[in-house]
Amino acid sequence: MEQIELIEVQMKYADDIWKFRQEILECDADNEDRFAGCLSLDESESAKEWITICEQRKSEETCEKIGTAVPSHTYLAVRKNDDRVVGVIDLRHHINHPILGTWGGHCGYSVRPSERGKGYAKEMLRLNIQKAKAMGIDRLLVTCDVRNEASEKIILANGGVFEKTIAVDGCEMKRYWITV
Repeated sequence: MEQIELIEVQMKYADDIWKFRQEILECDADNEDRFAGCLSLDESESAKEWITICEQRKSEETCEKIGTAVPSHTYLAVRKNDDRVVGVIDLRHHINHPILGTWGGHCGYSVRPSERGKGYAKEMLRLNIQKAKAMGIDRLLVTCDVRNEASEKIILANGGVFEKTIAVDGCEMKRYWITV
């Protein structure tokens, strides 16, 4: 795997963000979780609009204005050697919310379809754990569908400790805690 870094969403990557979005729409049409960690990217009419939304989600004062109850940071996973967006991951500042505290957890992530299977998601979560530590978060709740073996391996590789399986809208989700 080539080195990546997590950087906050910014206009410099607008074209690549939009290509990332298009690739997910084309390759993951049947996956309802296809935009995990990319809240509202599928509904945005432009990369600029999405970047503005991400900026507003960063603070308690502005996140509620756009319909989000919990502030979060959204990061681009950028490959260092060619400056390409290979994924997107978010980090919620807390999970004091009925959905997030039950099955949403502290973060969600998506890897660009053409970049999957290269270890980027594992590294994205590892780097996000470092971001959580810098924010003062002690433990991360990370969840996955019981059928998503790839996501489960990523969580376990990053120190995830299984808590329990829960049912959510006819789907079974596994809950893991990662000590930061």
